[in-house]
Amino acid sequence: MAFKSLSHFIQSLEENHELVRIREFVSPKLEIAEIADRMVKHGGKALLFENNGTDFPLLINSFASDRRICIALGVNKLEDIEDDLSRLLNEFLSPKSSFVDKLKVLPTLREVTSWMPKSIRGRGACQEVVMIKPDLTKLPVPTCWPADGGPFITLPGVHTKDPVTGIRNLGMYRMQVFSPDMTGMHWHLHKGSAHHYHLYKELGRRMPVTVTLGGDPVYTYAATAPLPENLDEYLLAGFLRKKRVELVRCLTNELEVPCDVDFVIEGYVDPSEDLILEGPFGDHTGFYSLADYFPRFHVTCITHRKNAVFPATIVGIPPQEDGWIGKATERIFLIPIKMTVAPEVTDMHMPVEGVFHNITLVSIKKQYPGHAVKIMSSLWGAGQMMFNKIMVVTDSEIRLTDYMELARVISDRVDPVADIHFLHGPVDILDHSSSRYAYGSKMGIDATRKLPEEHPFQPLSQTRGEVGGDVPSSVATNGVLQSFLVQTDVICKLFPEISAISADLLIQNISLVIIGVKKSKKHHIRQIAMDILAKGLVDHVKFILFVDDLLDLNVLPQITWISANNIDPMRDCFYIDREPGVKFNTLCLDGTRKTKESDGFQRDWPNVIVMDNETINSVDQKWKNLGLGPLISSPSLMYKSLVINLGAVSKENY
Repeated sequence: MAFKSLSHFIQSLEENHELVRIREFVSPKLEIAEIADRMVKHGGKALLFENNGTDFPLLINSFASDRRICIALGVNKLEDIEDDLSRLLNEFLSPKSSFVDKLKVLPTLREVTSWMPKSIRGRGACQEVVMIKPDLTKLPVPTCWPADGGPFITLPGVHTKDPVTGIRNLGMYRMQVFSPDMTGMHWHLHKGSAHHYHLYKELGRRMPVTVTLGGDPVYTYAATAPLPENLDEYLLAGFLRKKRVELVRCLTNELEVPCDVDFVIEGYVDPSEDLILEGPFGDHTGFYSLADYFPRFHVTCITHRKNAVFPATIVGIPPQEDGWIGKATERIFLIPIKMTVAPEVTDMHMPVEGVFHNITLVSIKKQYPGHAVKIMSSLWGAGQMMFNKIMVVTDSEIRLTDYMELARVISDRVDPVADIHFLHGPVDILDHSSSRYAYGSKMGIDATRKLPEEHPFQPLSQTRGEVGGDVPSSVATNGVLQSFLVQTDVICKLFPEISAISADLLIQNISLVIIGVKKSKKHHIRQIAMDILAKGLVDHVKFILFVDDLLDLNVLPQITWISANNIDPMRDCFYIDREPGVKFNTLCLDGTRKTKESDGFQRDWPNVIVMDNETINSVDQKWKNLGLGPLISSPSLMYKSLVINLGAVSKENY
């Protein structure tokens, strides 16, 4: 279904009982974000803030449920898009043995052609109102978190064009508002618009840039989609909405934008200008991304529809609205991956706790020795999958969304030394754990059933199966648990810096022990690991995860989210020698916060994102007038203990 405007989408949400209109005054500075955070973490509806101090209502959380993401993309379920895309690709890619077979493709070709974007003459609905003097402060741009550098436009469709080929790129990059006519442009190092910027810089030319907001929600999704280079995002939008996108020329530059969006912000970036310090920003990792230098975007014109609606989102500690956008990406791009990169893949899933790039789970139809490693290599070389940090590959019958069952499978089938693979490579620039900017390491876990040819390769550990490698975990851990529970008191007495130990997963046949530690000296985690393994205090356990003493070891989603963020695999995942040339068959993982004093870590470490008490109290007082039902307490309250100090940078040293 093609939506005519953001208001049309809002109408559909209301008809499906998926939206609440809030008429009470709520400030875009922190209060809207606090309410949205409470609602998204409790399965709440989309929110339309009609009274925010500007002339424009603000829509937020519009994608943040299974039902709403399907409404936005015009389907009953996301698998419908998979089926449609699979049909198309099969028709084009299947062998054509005769002229008749080739003719059969023509209707499909006409169908695809009907989705291609088209330029139209004149002005569009997006240009009904022209701001004579562009002023971003007239828009309800939210400030989302207390340590943010300022208000940020969070759902922009950023349009740029390759100066050589003329090929368009549509991306989504946060934009900090610095003045009525200037923002930052947070172009990530690896993104298409950043490449265009460098081309303009080489040519010594000013770069036209136009930003759109609203319109058909498919446009917003398309701006986030990890498409191959030079594939037009508006072709994807046309496919999803089953109707071509009509484009109109901007008023002050030569770029084209959809005629039916709600806002158009035209301008330019001058590559010869000094960069501007942008940020911090409470990011989708659940930590602040720290201030850095990015290009300036100068606004030359703002146009909008009559009765325009301003779309926004917040990101932060998962789950947030972007989790549902990520789920759509899983389903839409699984088919192209299977048909062009790795046909053996049967499913793929990115848990929200992995914040997109940290954790990817993959199932395959295994056919030969080393197949899982081949899949890891293939996917790490495929587009934005290069940012993935931890990849688990298992067999096709495993349901990837059943995390406890998957953990048991890993416990059953993984030899911690032989079946875990490491390499260096690019990482997301938001990865705060890497020792160097945008460059770190990856870990692949082969949790497939092992073929006979894969068994002999055990040069550094004991024989596979001795500690449960292919032995069912029920056999491997029943005896382990009894002996381990006896040793817990001993460990805590020997190591007073250990705040807590959780062996609960052993009861569920998962060979993982979690240990909370308050670090106080260099190489502290490695020393503890060495001592407890050498003394036999943790024996026949495949994985030991060390975390900071601030964490509640019983909240596994929080442990997963924090640890995956804090680990650089090649630095923080390690083995202990049992004797020269032979390792304990246990992988130790250091999921603690890294510091210069304890770890030699030289970069600033960011703080966990939480709301300030003043805003929490203000929203508590307003809640009864918002029409949102019984009071929902602030999610930030359960994370306050994880914050080291006020501000974006975690400064206190252990």
